[in-house]
Amino acid sequence: MQFELVSPQFLNMDKIRNFCIVAHIDHGKSTLADRLLEFTNTVVGKDMQAQVLDDMDLERERGITIKSHAIQMEYVLDGEKYTLNLIDTPGHVDFSYEVSRSIAACEGALLVVDATQGVQAQTISNLYMAIDNGLEIIPVINKIDMDSAHPDEVEDEIVELLGCDPSEILRCSARTGVGIPEIMEAIVRRIPAPKGDPEAPLQALIFDSVFNPFRGIIVYFKILNGTLRKNDFVKFVNTQKEYHVDEMGVLKLQLSPRDTLSAGNVGYIISGIKNSVEVRVGDTITHVQQPCDRAIEGFQEVKPMVFAGVYPIEPEDFENLRASLEKLQLNDAALTFTPESSVALGFGFRCGFLGLLHMEIVQERLSREFNMEVITTVPNVSYKVYDKKGNMTEVHNPAGLPDITVIEKIEEPYIRASIITLSEFMGPIITLCLAKRGELAKQEYISGNRMELTFDIPLGEIVIDFYDKLKSISKGYASFDYYINGYRESRLIKLDILLNGQQVDALSALTHVDNAVSLGRRMCEKLKDLIPRQQFDIAIQAAIGAKIIARETVRQVRKDVTAKCYGGDVSRKRKLLEKQKAGKKRMKQIGTVQVPQKAFLAVLKLD
Repeated sequence: MQFELVSPQFLNMDKIRNFCIVAHIDHGKSTLADRLLEFTNTVVGKDMQAQVLDDMDLERERGITIKSHAIQMEYVLDGEKYTLNLIDTPGHVDFSYEVSRSIAACEGALLVVDATQGVQAQTISNLYMAIDNGLEIIPVINKIDMDSAHPDEVEDEIVELLGCDPSEILRCSARTGVGIPEIMEAIVRRIPAPKGDPEAPLQALIFDSVFNPFRGIIVYFKILNGTLRKNDFVKFVNTQKEYHVDEMGVLKLQLSPRDTLSAGNVGYIISGIKNSVEVRVGDTITHVQQPCDRAIEGFQEVKPMVFAGVYPIEPEDFENLRASLEKLQLNDAALTFTPESSVALGFGFRCGFLGLLHMEIVQERLSREFNMEVITTVPNVSYKVYDKKGNMTEVHNPAGLPDITVIEKIEEPYIRASIITLSEFMGPIITLCLAKRGELAKQEYISGNRMELTFDIPLGEIVIDFYDKLKSISKGYASFDYYINGYRESRLIKLDILLNGQQVDALSALTHVDNAVSLGRRMCEKLKDLIPRQQFDIAIQAAIGAKIIARETVRQVRKDVTAKCYGGDVSRKRKLLEKQKAGKKRMKQIGTVQVPQKAFLAVLKLD
């Protein structure tokens, strides 16, 4: 690979623009990014395809962005050459942490709104995140070429949301390329150049990293102050680790090496780092000889919302699973994991996710990228348990719940949920939220027949199937966003599932006392269908403490041992049946019940 000599533009901060694209899911961010790359000739010929920056098969199959992606473009305006660093971000609420990291490395944002759908819940959430970070917002109405587009109404919504002048709102069609030149010009004219001193001690913010099996960990950073050169000796402030810069450069479609990068630039660094714990997103890179006086205030630490046990199917794969999770955590800083063990499943990890889609994506990536087939237990949230001495413990797992006799109270996390929908779906959505123990906090019309409903709902009620139900009852016309709104005391109890009197801790659940009996009954019925028949009866029981509240039986597989008796005394038949009965009893004592993987996920689809 040939090294390019540094050109003056990398030292002239006035000619650099760092921006991201934020929007609700499916409003056309990735398609708009494609057009910008095409317009600036960053991607040409055979490299040009739909969703250029979505390099995971999973992203292409599902049509969603999972990772934020950085790429550098060059653009000429009024005879001046500008360097534009674009970061494309995800739109789903489960990947909002990716958005917060991208925003930390930018000075401006394109806020994309779909002309057919208008302002949605995640649009508002991402907008506030950008405003809090002091970014310059350029509102863009996309999909104006669609037959169902109503750009004038959407423009009114954006004006009401931002308080901006209608002339500041750009209109485009990312599919056909209409309006792209105006967007490029607005990026240069309206987004400020990065501030910083190229002569000051080096201060660079790590906003992402990725594992390469041949070259080690590749760290992505933005330089706030100072200048970084190839072969410099640098250290990471939080971990206090020191490295030589073997290679550095900027992020084109492929990694593009440079000898020098100065303040305001976004780039990558390769130092032969092999251990994933040495790289932390939000850490600061500085020189060893002339360090900066303080670390950059990184973005907030991620707080997982949903917890589930992840276990290898083969027990000897435990260490492989640990290594796979560490590599995945580099690329997905929102994932957390700690070791745990289960009587039913052996050794595994208790993993924290931002939501159910995030959990599904992690499971899929473990399978595809690391060839790790895993069993995932029923997801749950974290609870605060207070004992009678006033001590508080956080419980992420029903198995970790103390004895009921020492518990004074249990508090569960509540969310403030914002649902934007058409007024015709208001009734069914309110019914759904109330059934999930929600409380209506506010309802107001945004424009025309579109309204925003605000609810306080326990997080534990929405982690499983709430989003799917919301989409189906609103025919896809409801958008959903939420943030944690504190903890409240609640009447929660632990529901245990017993197979032949043995507790299966992986199927235990914490649930509200009003839902316990119906949930226990439905779990037993579902497990009866899923657990294969054995040579002996299997009793499936749901219990609260010592009280059994539901029972189902999987009948044994029987052989007709009396078939060869065609007459004679009845005692011959009885003798054979008694012999079979004794064998079944002995088998029940030594036999084990194999619980299939789908049984652990059965609770998710009880309805």
